[in-house]
Amino acid sequence: MKEFIYSRNAVYEAIVAKRRQIFSIEIAEGAQEKGKLAEIVKLAGQRKIKVNRVPRGRLDKIHQNHQGVIAEVSGYPYADVTDILEHAKDESPFVLLLDSLQDPQNFGTLIRTAEAVGVHGIIIPLARSVEVTPAAVNASSGASEHMLIAKSNLSQAMETLRDADIWLVGLDQAGAEVEANSRHLKGALGLVVGSEGEGIHELTRKKCDIVLKLPMKGQIESLNAAVAGSVALYLAYLNRK
Repeated sequence: MKEFIYSRNAVYEAIVAKRRQIFSIEIAEGAQEKGKLAEIVKLAGQRKIKVNRVPRGRLDKIHQNHQGVIAEVSGYPYADVTDILEHAKDESPFVLLLDSLQDPQNFGTLIRTAEAVGVHGIIIPLARSVEVTPAAVNASSGASEHMLIAKSNLSQAMETLRDADIWLVGLDQAGAEVEANSRHLKGALGLVVGSEGEGIHELTRKKCDIVLKLPMKGQIESLNAAVAGSVALYLAYLNRK
């Protein structure tokens, strides 16, 4: 399956990661080929990827936020849960599980944060969940191209992680308030973030070893999934250090 990914960071990272086949790159005529765009052209030449200069309107028909470049690529290469565990190697596994997240912008934000803090992989459900679409790739600024993302039955994936002695921590407003120096966020960790509206499903919650919530001082009741998940990922990152 082929698809178009767009924006300079997304296309650049797809080339650098070398996980997808890149069939061609189209650059808007008149676009100043400097900075990231110049690097894309240079890398494309090194890898013998065809580069076409085309009218900007052609790119506009694919997506308005193309930033002057679009790449036709193979579909996203999903990993397996075992690939994620093997990727951890001698480190304590650090895994993000997303329970039926729907919004590609939120997904992309979480992928980008996860990649920044050294998460070994992300697990999403097989159905009724956002996938690694071009919109998610763009929202992640191309971080998706470096991240191992597995589609799996979430319940079975949690059992696999538990068998690998990974502590499963759910993030939900109904949980206990997390402390800055939390023992629950150290060592081998699977952080579970729920969907934008429903949070963590009951079956998922029951499989967590503990459910925590972020402390809130302001007037709003909660943060959205991407912000809350990103804060929790950084808390885990600091605790794991």
